[in-house]
Amino acid sequence: MIIRKIIGVLIGYTIFVVTSLAFFNLTAQNPHADPTIGFAVLTALYGAVASFLSGLVAQWIAKGANLKTNYILAGIIAGFAAFSVFKSEGNHYTQLLAIFVFAPVSILGGAYLLKRRKSM
Repeated sequence: MIIRKIIGVLIGYTIFVVTSLAFFNLTAQNPHADPTIGFAVLTALYGAVASFLSGLVAQWIAKGANLKTNYILAGIIAGFAAFSVFKSEGNHYTQLLAIFVFAPVSILGGAYLLKRRKSM
């Protein structure tokens, strides 16, 4: 059971990172450049969907009865973002979004799946 949780966290985080990298590559935007308001909103929406999906997949793989897996995933997302704030230059809007929006939304992804399981 612990292996499933570890794999769930790793795959959930991988989904979050790969989709984030793909977003910035496809839009040809520098994640540390000053964004327009529209692009910052688009980044927030895209990142929220990606983090919800990452939390849902982590919980689906872990098959947990609680949100511990999602709390760990959220801690990793926020932890790496906080580390990046101190190590990168430029605008930090993406890291702040990861800490204050994307990490909590990954927990909601797991909560959504748990609620669906209980209603079945």
